Amino acid sequence: MLLRQIFDDKLAQYAYLVGCQATGEALIIDPERDIDRYVELAESEGLTITAITETHIHADFLSGAREFAERFGTKLYLSDEGDANWKYEWVKDGDYDYELLKDGDTFRIGNISVQAVHTPGHTPEHVVFLITDEGGGANEPMGMASGDFVFVGDLGRPDLLETAAKVEGMMEPSARRLYSSVQGFLELPDYLQVWPAHGAGSACGKALGAVPDTTVGYERRFSPAIDAALRGEDEFVDFILTGQPEPPTYFARMKRDNKLGAPVLGDLPSPRKLARTELEKLSGREDLLVVDTRLDRDAYMARHLKGSLYAPLDRAFSQVVGSLVEDETTPLFLVVREEDLDEAVRDLVRIGYDNVAGFVEPEALEAYFIDGGAYESIDVIDFKDLETARKDEGALPLDVRFSSEFEEGRVPGSLNTSYTRLPEYETRIPEDETLLVYCRTGSRAAAAASYLKRQGFDVRYVDDLIADYPAIGPLEKTEAAEPVAV
Repeated sequence: MLLRQIFDDKLAQYAYLVGCQATGEALIIDPERDIDRYVELAESEGLTITAITETHIHADFLSGAREFAERFGTKLYLSDEGDANWKYEWVKDGDYDYELLKDGDTFRIGNISVQAVHTPGHTPEHVVFLITDEGGGANEPMGMASGDFVFVGDLGRPDLLETAAKVEGMMEPSARRLYSSVQGFLELPDYLQVWPAHGAGSACGKALGAVPDTTVGYERRFSPAIDAALRGEDEFVDFILTGQPEPPTYFARMKRDNKLGAPVLGDLPSPRKLARTELEKLSGREDLLVVDTRLDRDAYMARHLKGSLYAPLDRAFSQVVGSLVEDETTPLFLVVREEDLDEAVRDLVRIGYDNVAGFVEPEALEAYFIDGGAYESIDVIDFKDLETARKDEGALPLDVRFSSEFEEGRVPGSLNTSYTRLPEYETRIPEDETLLVYCRTGSRAAAAASYLKRQGFDVRYVDDLIADYPAIGPLEKTEAAEPVAV
């Protein structure tokens, strides 16, 4: 048996290639939408992808299952667990080769046996896959593709159907179903390897580890979430629902599209390279969006095209765009180095932004400004400046961290609007005040300030570390609130 873990560092997502070298067949578990890289990997190992499966209807990326089925006729193995509201509706609407799986069902990839086990909690239809290398002489599974059920050091959050998909009353019942699923996990042998669908940085949990895999025994001994489950159901429910970060805005759209059928991508978008003489036509437009991916915050704050969104091409890129660009059909124009264009385009299509119309390199943008091209700026301050300004009439500290961070300590007088839900929370923000936008390190605040500027707010960007604020003044704290749908 051959096993390869394929990592997307922006979404902290793991897909898996499971191959039988004796027969040349391969399975992909939880593929993303740009499927060419899986095909190339399989071919490099002398394998042909003959089957696709996934652990559940994903909320954080568009699935590649339909892409494989449409383009290659690949067989699909998909969960048929859960209630009628969470079924793969798209698979029944087309001429696909598919098999729907219930708890305990098995299928084969060459000499490899794959068994589905229903593990509800994160979602009602969630399954994991126990994988046995019978060609290697084994008659018991060596590992589990655990999806969003068990992570390294954490469990998949059970609140997303309510907080992201807006299905009221789902959090606590889902948490109790997750508790029940954990009891089954604890019956598995300690040696069993666990191959999760996400790692550190994913919004599908609150404390995921950065190690790529684990074992049942290790999680039993060291996972805080498992430890909470060992202390009883009510204590587990309180633990798993407390401190979960606000999910990005785009999660609801991913759930919808993966349930109804992600649009078929085909070839990747090929955005046109713009000359600097064309940049004036992009400034301040409401019918398109310039996404500025420069890593240099100071350069963006000093000069950028009017109305552009600051989304640096780092690990937060997908979350920034997915949180702050509500309409996935909006024509996007990127400020990006040509050598990074493929990376940016793949990041965008994985969360459904296919209309990438053009790009300009940062050097051309700077040349445009030097030649007298129109630009706008955002004032940059630090926490000392904020402390002075917040005492003035008409200045409001705006904390764009997660609510759990806000409760642990905030600048006095602050309003909390997590940047992952900013379009939704925007109505909370006074229109007639100067916003002093801050976060923990300045990264999230930079993106939020650019969004708010585009929306017409008067903003100042706080480029500073909140850890240094206590030297200026004490942070306020609040009692942790009960989890609520956002």
